[in-house]
Amino acid sequence: MVNPTNMSGIIKPLLVPVFLPSVLMSIAEYSLLPIIPASAKALGADIPTAGLVAGLLMVGVLLADLPAGRLVDRIGERRAMIYGALFGALGVILVALGHSLLLMGAGVLALGIGIAIFALARHAFFAEHIPLEFRARSLSLLGGTFRAGAFIGPLLGAGVIAIWGVGAVYWLAGAASFVAGIVLLLSPADAIKATPLTKPGGIWQIAKRESKPLLTLGVGAGILGAIRTTRQVGLPLWALVIGLSPGEASFYIGLAGVLDFALFYTSGQIMDRYGRFWAAVPPMIGLGLLHLTIGFVHDGTGFLLLAGAMALANGFGSGIILTIGADLAPSDARNEFLASYRLITDIGVASAPPVLSAFAAAFGLATAMNIFGVVGIGGGLLMWRYIPRLIPKRD
Repeated sequence: MVNPTNMSGIIKPLLVPVFLPSVLMSIAEYSLLPIIPASAKALGADIPTAGLVAGLLMVGVLLADLPAGRLVDRIGERRAMIYGALFGALGVILVALGHSLLLMGAGVLALGIGIAIFALARHAFFAEHIPLEFRARSLSLLGGTFRAGAFIGPLLGAGVIAIWGVGAVYWLAGAASFVAGIVLLLSPADAIKATPLTKPGGIWQIAKRESKPLLTLGVGAGILGAIRTTRQVGLPLWALVIGLSPGEASFYIGLAGVLDFALFYTSGQIMDRYGRFWAAVPPMIGLGLLHLTIGFVHDGTGFLLLAGAMALANGFGSGIILTIGADLAPSDARNEFLASYRLITDIGVASAPPVLSAFAAAFGLATAMNIFGVVGIGGGLLMWRYIPRLIPKRD
């Protein structure tokens, strides 16, 4: 049961049933991402096909976002998280057992579906049961689990590859996802209480009713997801353009990642104390402006400064997408609303790499990043206008 009297009383009961499985699911996802294209290529895929297989993870997420809302509403958050974790584990283990592109694609798709179900159920739980005065800090801690998985997953994957080879990473990811489900299964049933049943009505009806917040702050959050993704994709590509070695680029990006990770709780404190505006608008406009400067970076020092500045801007916005979604979700249709909200934000994340690639092919990488910078500034201005109207600061 959640104790609403203080922050530690909220977090401690959730460390094992919520935060630990979240870290494990993030480890499963991020340990796989670096090796999926190489694995597909080893099975005979050409470069475009390998990219398609890797992209099936986000395809699975997008396909499951809307159905996950109804599933969570019917079976509750805890059971949905268990099913999501175990379904993802099953998919990845199928890849480990088989040696075909078809099985690999199906397994990666299944992991994406499992991640979507797990993530929506977890988001709905926080929106419903965490007291408003602690919501942003709690969700920023949850955002920290993503960053922890993004850091730990590739490191574990590298160690597994060194000892057992690339194929063993699929067993690692499957085991992490499976253990996440088992941890949830063994946790007390009342540790993750189900949200109350919502009023009858489909997701599309709720999306129509809540169209204003979805088309304003939802779109703004989707743009933030997009420019966060172009940062992750664009920086390694720019390192190649200016002639940095992969080792140098990884080292500089890793140093910046430490700064990003260190700030995740600070963002929650800012949101709970001063309002959502300050963790949304300055970081978003900052990331947009920094996208505009990439063409002026020509050496390792400049690259490190840019990566660090982007990490700083991103770190101060940790958890903001989750928090805005929780704030906007109506009490009579939280799961249905969050399904539509997450679909919009996931579209932003999924569409950013192919759009960036298309712009880079047509105009060059620097111009492509500049275009996303302008889009990011526009998204920040959208947040500037609508956050005070739709999410008033609460004293």
